[in-house]
Order: sequence, then structure tokens, then C-alpha cells
Amino acid sequence: MCQNLEADLAIKNTKIVFSSTIVKAGLAVKNGKIIAITSDENLPKADKIIDAKENLTLPGIIDVHVHFREPGFTRKEDFFTGSMAAVFGGVTTVVDMPNTNPPTLNLESFRLKIEKAKGKTYVNLGFFGGVCGENLDKIQELAKAGVLGYKIFMDKVLGKPLDDNSLIEAFKLIAKTGLRVAVHAEDPKLVEQATLNLKKTGRKDFRVWVESRPSLAEAKAIEKLAFFSHKTGCKIHICHVSSKMGVEVLRKIKSQLSKIFLTSETCPHYLLLSFEEAEKVGLVSKIVPPIRFKEDKENLWYGLLDGTIDIIASDHSPHLPEDKAKDVWDAATGFVGVETSLPLMLTQVNLGRLTINHYVKISAENPAKAFGLYPKKGFIQVGSDADLTIVDLKKESTIKSENLHSKTRLTPFEGWKVKGLPTYTIVNGKIMMENGEITGKPEGNLILL
Repeated sequence: MCQNLEADLAIKNTKIVFSSTIVKAGLAVKNGKIIAITSDENLPKADKIIDAKENLTLPGIIDVHVHFREPGFTRKEDFFTGSMAAVFGGVTTVVDMPNTNPPTLNLESFRLKIEKAKGKTYVNLGFFGGVCGENLDKIQELAKAGVLGYKIFMDKVLGKPLDDNSLIEAFKLIAKTGLRVAVHAEDPKLVEQATLNLKKTGRKDFRVWVESRPSLAEAKAIEKLAFFSHKTGCKIHICHVSSKMGVEVLRKIKSQLSKIFLTSETCPHYLLLSFEEAEKVGLVSKIVPPIRFKEDKENLWYGLLDGTIDIIASDHSPHLPEDKAKDVWDAATGFVGVETSLPLMLTQVNLGRLTINHYVKISAENPAKAFGLYPKKGFIQVGSDADLTIVDLKKESTIKSENLHSKTRLTPFEGWKVKGLPTYTIVNGKIMMENGEITGKPEGNLILL
């Protein structure tokens, strides 16, 4: 049957990785879709054939937490450079956060972001709409315009913070759209009070940053958000879980409530760095929530492996060197991550910390399910989008900022040796990256639900 088909692209000599198994089979692609999964000898004729050289083919990696900084902060990153970094990191789809300038709070700002992104992205690009105390009446129009979900910061990042009554109202309105809301979960009152008290002491050491954002603030926020979610039927996603206390609260909640309402993510920097390591790196590693302690790191691994945490995301947040060259209170928070996430996690696969199947689950399948993209994305089957990441688990490299592709390249993983790299990044059936070289054009799709 496959011999009668004609394909644009075929992949042979590979093993396909699913969340539960690995299958030796070839793939064929036409018009951006997978049209056949079969033995190599039964693959249809194709315009181009990739010999994967026994490397693994994964569903294209989905990063649901990036800050590509456009519009407003393009001196740090933009859609072109951010998406280029993504394909070098084996990522095929990203979801961009709304804290730009202007923030993505209404139809006008959303349309501006779409216009800025057209013809500039190597990957598939979706968008979060922001929600604050000043735009509850815009939630429905953002859904109709095509946002993949919403983002709430519990402080004043996007504008007037949401008090509890406004938060409940926002959840009710979001529930009506059927979309999920991602939340930066830190109790703002606890953080504000801790920060005020610590600033009075005059301290400016690195540890004071961790103390100013206690684990309790994360745990308390998660607990409240889950309760409001349960009461309103609003699907929520907890961003960048960073603490043992946060994991424990999530585990308790998930044992009691339906999982459809609650998903969560953590990031490679919380899994791989502890406070002591971050302190050595200095303010490059300053981020919110902060990188905490060994006990937190170990418990995040437990949570990731037992299903308490559903997703791995990068929280790619580029900054210029001068943004970091300040004291601990004023230095910018965040660093690049969309290009280094996959190599860092594949290194952990090689070390036996997690299986390649579980990595596929948390980096492709679960993100797609959480944000309405599954099974078109996040899964390899006939009819799915041909977003594919071929990886060589034996290939080694060293992370060097000078070799990264973001506009600004500060990383706390400078000098880290990694084992496991992407060799091909295929977006909508087009080869965007091949063996460390850009081979495609910025023709990624804008994902508008």
C-alpha cells in the first residue's frame, strides 16, 4: 500500500520513541503530515530521504514557557532569534508569554504580536493572553482571536494584581472558554513582606534572594489556585515549580482532584542546579522563583518521575549582560534555556535518571495534551503533524554561550558537558536544522486555536 504513496520526506534507519515504547520503523511525510509508519523497505518513494543512522526519532519537542521578548524588548530577543535557538535545541513548537511591551492583554496587542511574528519564526508559535485586574472583560475576545491559553502573574507584572475575588471571577470567565490558564504561583504578600524585611537589613548577598521568595509562598499559592480551580472548573497550569514544599502540595492536591484541572511544569535549572552551584555562577543564575537547595532539587525529581509534575519547560528568559550587572535586588531575573533544555535532559537520560520514554511524555505528549494540541502534535501517528526531533544519544558537546543562537546568551550552564544532541529538527515536514546547521526558512506556523 505504501508503495503507491508519494512522499516529500522519508526517514529510515531509525527507532520511533513513544511515551510507553520504542518501535523500529520508518516514517513518511507529505504536505506537513505523517502519511506512513512502516518498515524501511515498505516506505514510499520520497523527494528526500533522511538516514537517521540508528538514532531516535521523537515527537517534536514542545516548550510551553518562553519569553521571546517581542514586541518591546527586542534588544534581548525576538521571534527570529528565539525560534532559531529553539530549532537548534530540537524544539518544534513554543508558547510565548504575554509580558511584552505592550503586554498581550487585548485584541489590539494580540494582533500586533501576530503581525510581528509573521514570517519570522522557524518553529510553530502559539501565544498566551495575559490576565490582570484591568482586563477581565477581554478574556473572551482573546479566546476568539486564538490564544492557546492565558497567563496570570500574581503580582503586578502585567498591571493591577488580581485580588481573590477578581481571581475567582477570572477563573470563571476562563473556564467558559475551555482554555487553560498558566500561573506564576508565588503568594505576593509573603514575597513582599519577606523582601521588605530583608532589604531593611542591608544584605545584598546571593542567598538573600532565595530567602526573599520562600518556598511557603509557592506552596500557599498553589494550594489557593487549586482550590479556586476546583470550585470554578477552570483548568490551570502551575509554572516553574521550584521547591519540595510545592511538589508536596501538588502531590496531595492531585491525589484528591481530577487531573484534568491541574497540570504543572518544572525547568532544567531547578532539577540540575542547587543554591550552592547557582551562587558560584552568580547573578546570571538569578531567576524567579529562585534556584533553591539540594533537598528541593531531589524532590523535584521525585515529582517529575512519579507524575506529580507533568511537563518540562525552559522558561527561556534572555537578558543583556548589563541587565545582570547590578546588585542582587536590581539584577534582572532569567536566562536563556530553549536551546539547552533538550541536551541537558538527554544527558540525564544517559545517566539513567529518567527514561527516553518519560522524557517524550513530559516534553511533547503532556504539553500537547495540556494546551489543546494533541494528537496533531506531541505524538507520532499517521495524520499527525510532521513535527519531529531526531536525536543522537551518543553525541557529546559542551555548552558555551558563544555557540548559542539567542540574541543574548547568558546561561548558568556555561561549560557543562552534555551527552545527547538533536541532529534534525523537522517542523511541519520541513527540515529546519540538520547536523548543527540551519537548513530551512522561518516558515513555522502561528498556532491560533
